[in-house]
Amino acid sequence: MKAKSKVFDRKVISWALYDWGNSAFATTVMAGFFPLFFKQYWNVGVEVTTSTFRLGLANSIASLIVVALAPILGAIADRGGARKKFLLFFAAMGVVMTGSLFFVVRGSWQLAALLYGFGIIGFSGGNVFYDSLLVSVAPSGKEDMVSALGFALGYLGGGLLFALNVIMTLNPTWFGLADASAAVRVSFLLVALWWAVFSLPVMFGVKEPPTEERTRGWAMVSSGFLQLKKTFAEIRKLRIVFLFLVGYWLYIDGVDTIIRMAVDYGMSLGFPANSLIVALLITQFVGFPAAILFGKLGEKLGTKNGILLGIAVYLGVTVWGRFMDSVAEFYILAVTIGLVQGGVQALSRSFYSRLIPANQAAEFFGFYNMLGKFAAVIGPILMGVVAILTGNPRHAILAIVVLFLGGGIILYLVDEKEGARIAQELEEKGLK
Repeated sequence: MKAKSKVFDRKVISWALYDWGNSAFATTVMAGFFPLFFKQYWNVGVEVTTSTFRLGLANSIASLIVVALAPILGAIADRGGARKKFLLFFAAMGVVMTGSLFFVVRGSWQLAALLYGFGIIGFSGGNVFYDSLLVSVAPSGKEDMVSALGFALGYLGGGLLFALNVIMTLNPTWFGLADASAAVRVSFLLVALWWAVFSLPVMFGVKEPPTEERTRGWAMVSSGFLQLKKTFAEIRKLRIVFLFLVGYWLYIDGVDTIIRMAVDYGMSLGFPANSLIVALLITQFVGFPAAILFGKLGEKLGTKNGILLGIAVYLGVTVWGRFMDSVAEFYILAVTIGLVQGGVQALSRSFYSRLIPANQAAEFFGFYNMLGKFAAVIGPILMGVVAILTGNPRHAILAIVVLFLGGGIILYLVDEKEGARIAQELEEKGLK
């Protein structure tokens, strides 16, 4: 009991609650309501292909901005001891932009896309600094459990609000709302409020890790750019970090492809839209206890073995998906994915945190999150090419097997102990 109390202390819970808060944006806005509402409300009367292009453009531009800024902002935050300030700045941006969607009138797709894009920047930019704080809040040797707690609370918090929002849209009169459109607009306000409230614990309950030679103002910016330049030069020497990032990019691309393409794949098989929404909710709620379980597995089996186990399950899911022909099977797959999705994400984050110098955590997690923004690029293209060549979406899903196999093999070659030793040496030297 004593050991558990040391793991889940005030700063750990405060840190993890941010995931509880901002995951509402990922579930209700990104995965759930915004894509549908963008087509049916803000692009009313517009061709489906046109609205799809507009939504894709908003997503792409926002992602590219995050890709460009993440490592730079991480380096600046490390040099200035400003990780928490940057986190709160991006969280505030995401909150304001999400809440503002409530006021966008029908047909105003340009404003909706603009606010949504900045919301993504706030969400993704905040995660760079949220992830980087893991090394300072997690007790030594407990990174797996702490990282898993964050993802677990994210699944639960995001899932609870999403469930409420779904009920609101299906039964708007229960809540005194005129129709489903009004319910969706109110949902955006609820997400903003949820995100804001659960950002407060990290503000007051987590202390900024100490930074040697802390700088301010333009000196912080210039030293951040210099630090980034040095890290680009050093990254070639950090073979183990580089090897992990390549493997991570491949298998997380497979994970994200399934997340983003599962509903589309289910629709291509003729499954009802309501059933697909239920499956999404199932994955969220199964993901809560499963992420905690994977944290335990990481401690028992080893972090790398835990990730490899999750990848093996994804391989089985992908092959099974090829032969699936009923909604019941889709639900079973949703449960199976929920069992490993959060675990793979949580253990990957904690595994990476052991391979990098703690005094440059924000910068290194900038690279980590940059690769995350490039995820779900290879997989959808592979699926699209195979679908066109074969004319069968069932064959297309098998293309993702290549990503899981490649990522798993590369991860197997990563030497965690050697990587941790090098990271400790770099931290002591200050990478100067």
